[in-house]
Amino acid sequence: MKISVELIKKIREVTGAPVIRVKKVLEEFKGDEKKTMELLKKEGFEKVAKREGRETSQGIIEIYSHHSGKIASVIELLCETDFVARNELFKVLAHDLALQVASLNPKNVEDLLKQDFIKDPSKTISDLVKEVIVKTGENIRIGRIFRIELGK
Repeated sequence: MKISVELIKKIREVTGAPVIRVKKVLEEFKGDEKKTMELLKKEGFEKVAKREGRETSQGIIEIYSHHSGKIASVIELLCETDFVARNELFKVLAHDLALQVASLNPKNVEDLLKQDFIKDPSKTISDLVKEVIVKTGENIRIGRIFRIELGK
């Protein structure tokens, strides 16, 4: 069975798994994309669990202004190295989290992690963070969150 480069790229993009691993699993499942994705996501989440104890002393602070400046949110997103803090995936995650805080006003980080992601309700914020952990290979955690609304 011939497996297309496009399919390998697509699965790698979603799961963050190495190209060689994607190809091998696709071959094992005879090209079944769904089964391949399920296995690679499971493997990725197992790797996330191993990284949870690592120190996160680097990161960024993302500020988001919503509704013409009437609502603002600040999020502290932490990672292990400055290299990942400058990574585009990490920056997009920080922006999405700040947008989430401004829009849905979670009480605290634990509440935020349980929320459905506003851009894709099929996943939670916790799932979103785990996906970036898998792709970057570093522990990532949300530090502090703040939301300010004009007049309140």
